[in-house]
Amino acid sequence: MPDQLFDDLYRNTEDLSWAPVEQVRRRGRQRSRRTRVAASLAGVVTVVAVAAGAVALGADPDAAPPVVPATGSPTPTPNRTPTPSTSPSHSADPTPDDSGRPTGGTPSGPANDDGSNAPSRDTSIPAAAMMQLADLPKGFTMTNGEPDGDWKLESVFANCRNQPASLSRGQVAERFRVFDSPTDSLIQRVTRYSGESAAAHLDAMREQVEECDPYRSGDSLTVLASGLGGDESMLVGSVMEGRPARWILVRQGDLVAQLRVDKDTTPQEATQLLRPVAEQLCAGTDAC
Repeated sequence: MPDQLFDDLYRNTEDLSWAPVEQVRRRGRQRSRRTRVAASLAGVVTVVAVAAGAVALGADPDAAPPVVPATGSPTPTPNRTPTPSTSPSHSADPTPDDSGRPTGGTPSGPANDDGSNAPSRDTSIPAAAMMQLADLPKGFTMTNGEPDGDWKLESVFANCRNQPASLSRGQVAERFRVFDSPTDSLIQRVTRYSGESAAAHLDAMREQVEECDPYRSGDSLTVLASGLGGDESMLVGSVMEGRPARWILVRQGDLVAQLRVDKDTTPQEATQLLRPVAEQLCAGTDAC
């Protein structure tokens, strides 16, 4: 059987023309080179596709990643999670400076009945609404700004057993002046209030003075006179730990002036001093 198979193979290939051995080897080497070049080109195409996809992602973060040629296993696409942005808000409350103009922010107008803000108006206190050197005898000097110390009438209420509610409700601006002479001194504060808060403030001050229950025996706080000028006014006297003091309060529209005056000021002297003060307040309010 093997001899018959050999004879058939010999007979079928007897007339074939075989190429020389060297030519067969050369053809084999050429085929190997073509195979290697094709494989290299496929690798270069893959690298270029990946690089192009990376550039596209860098230019547009929301673009989808490129499709990479299959290598036997799928390439996962990462999910993008949006980062929320925050918008800080910020609002500063206006506080008055020595010139009587609110500072530290832009005050908004009072709210209307429908909840919207009315057009804002100038709430500053003009210098013309303050006392002038011409209102006092010669020898006084004038300085602007709030002085140190517990000179306000409100500071005396700390000596009362019954403490008042907030007395600064509705304030929108303040201005101070100090007048000094070799023998006397006078301090003025003018405060602007919103709405009907000026009248409510003066009522609260009068009520606290009249209802004050001093801690110490012998101390007193009294309304010495009222109706001295302006829309409403009063002269208040106190004796605390044996030390007397006097204040004049006068309201004109939405402005209230408080003056710390000489400890022996009488109602007649208070009336003379208060008259020009009430007139000058009209320079800062439309109520006159």
